[in-house]
Amino acid sequence: MLTPAEADAAIAAALAPVSQEMVPLPACAGRILQAALYAERDAPPFDRVAMDGIAFRYENGGRKRFRVAGIQAAGSPALSLGSADDCFEVMTGAILPAGCDTVVPVEDLRMADGHAELHEGVQLSPGRHVHRRGSDARAGEIVLEAGTRLAAPELAVAASTGLAKLPVSRVPRIAVISTGDELVEPGAPILDHQVRRSNAYGLAGALTLAGFPPATDLQLPDLEDVIRTALDAALDQHDLLVLSGGVSAGRYDHVPGVLASLDVRSHFHGIAQRPGRPMWFGTSAAGKAVFALPGNPVSVLVCLSRYVIPALRRLVGATALPARPAVLAQEFRFDKALTCFLPVSVGYDQQGRMLADPRPTHGSGDFIALAGTDGFVELPPGPATHAAGLVVPFHRW
Repeated sequence: MLTPAEADAAIAAALAPVSQEMVPLPACAGRILQAALYAERDAPPFDRVAMDGIAFRYENGGRKRFRVAGIQAAGSPALSLGSADDCFEVMTGAILPAGCDTVVPVEDLRMADGHAELHEGVQLSPGRHVHRRGSDARAGEIVLEAGTRLAAPELAVAASTGLAKLPVSRVPRIAVISTGDELVEPGAPILDHQVRRSNAYGLAGALTLAGFPPATDLQLPDLEDVIRTALDAALDQHDLLVLSGGVSAGRYDHVPGVLASLDVRSHFHGIAQRPGRPMWFGTSAAGKAVFALPGNPVSVLVCLSRYVIPALRRLVGATALPARPAVLAQEFRFDKALTCFLPVSVGYDQQGRMLADPRPTHGSGDFIALAGTDGFVELPPGPATHAAGLVVPFHRW
């Protein structure tokens, strides 16, 4: 049986990245950049005024009163200073007028009768409140690397490169599929021997929050022929399948056998971990990835966060996000020779360290205990008492 690290490696080796496409800049939010972007010009492209105020030429620093020779507005060509006795009124974002090298903001000035007078005690220095040309980036320098997720700052940077379309990864088509005769949709009548269909909603929510909204949601009965027909169609129409249920060794756990009949190659079935030990992973002949997760809800969410979402980031070429270190806030005993994924709530101590407070469940079916938790920590295989203060990897839901 594989360790979690070995399962990671097996998944990474089997995945084939999705293709890329050119997408208009306004539609690129949340997408993954597939090629480096370069500065179109120096940034800023000119000596830029950084404060509303006046601009003048610094000589000996003793001058306190200037004649206002004009106004340099943002977006206007540079004016030219004719005399050191003069200044220009300037606006934030404007080009610095030729012959000027210093800006004093309006709060340090008194403007009257066409003159600007500096308040007492104002300290002057050449280059004050001037954002120098090329101080942020030089023309031709890389400003965004391939693999970058395009959030708000990155979209602004991308716009500055002058490109109207960006090369980004195609959004992978994902199917969320749950199996089980006992599952009943919320809102429908339910019998004593049935349970609500909850895994699919947790899976879809986590995928959507991670930037990978599912394209399809299916509920299948425990009928082998029905499962085979549905999975065959899903493999044809999607890049990645996430299944919950039907993956263990019971009489009605048809998923592994059905996938084998559809020529989906099993890369592993079982990881030395708790919860989620029966997890199955494979790929089709066309390179489609299939994650078959155990049906217990805690196992589903743990395996999704630990393996499926990182795999999706690999599919779209996103930069890897390593697990964050956290400090175990309380002692925790684990008696199995398996990696333990322990739900926790997190806080911070006075040194800024992340503290992970154990929030154990009553078993892998106790998803109610996960409410209010932030994620889980990864504890080394036991049997062992893991002491408070142990530094462990933290995975957010």
